[in-house]
Amino acid sequence: MKKSHRAKRMNRHHGRLNFVPKLNLVPLIDCFVLLIFFLLINYSTDVEILQTDKTVKLPTSISETLPKENLVVVVNASEILVLGRSLGNINDMMAATSDTFEPLITELKYLASKAPALTEKEQAEGRAITVLGDRAIPYEQLKKIMASCVAAGYRNISLAVMHKEASNSVTGGQDDRR
Repeated sequence: MKKSHRAKRMNRHHGRLNFVPKLNLVPLIDCFVLLIFFLLINYSTDVEILQTDKTVKLPTSISETLPKENLVVVVNASEILVLGRSLGNINDMMAATSDTFEPLITELKYLASKAPALTEKEQAEGRAITVLGDRAIPYEQLKKIMASCVAAGYRNISLAVMHKEASNSVTGGQDDRR
């Protein structure tokens, strides 16, 4: 029996509705492989982020030197912390007449006794330490903290800063290049 034009059209239409689409996974796998390569290339293990607390606002600098992993002394507006442990009040440190802060020296010497032996280079330079100081602390406080670090044998002192991009603009005058 011959089918009418309408019957043929309805069969084609029902055939399209019953079609099960196939998922092609090759382009999807290609996208994921590219994404993985991109992430692996851009992932850097050289970056180290110092743990700061919210009470310390670091000064900014254009220095390109990355921080090294070493002991950190945190100085905020009210206290001095080493490894999260409070060593004393800023007011107590400034009230002392000596050029150093004894609780900090005692703690640093104790931590140095627990650390592994120094290499020849470290013996020449001293142990490494990073001072995380608020940008608003007076120089006298910073000087006492640094003197205490040196007295404890930590002579390789680094000051932590926030990195900012260097600007190429002329400051303090007008730019004559037009």
